[in-house]
Amino acid sequence: MEDNLILRNHLKEVRSEQNLSQAQLAKLVGVSRNTISSIETGQFNPTAKLALIICIALDKKFEDLFYFD
Repeated sequence: MEDNLILRNHLKEVRSEQNLSQAQLAKLVGVSRNTISSIETGQFNPTAKLALIICIALDKKFEDLFYFD
């Protein structure tokens, strides 16, 4: 696998479609609002566990939220 793959996400779009604020999503998944913001902007890659918890909270498949660029 290529070392230069960058994990990207559609988290902001999906969260907005579901009318959730960053703070609301953060509370649902047990992290800070800053963590959600950092994931959305690509400054932080979530652990596999956190990514799956976010998917469950938003009722989305992993590949609907995260992708490689």
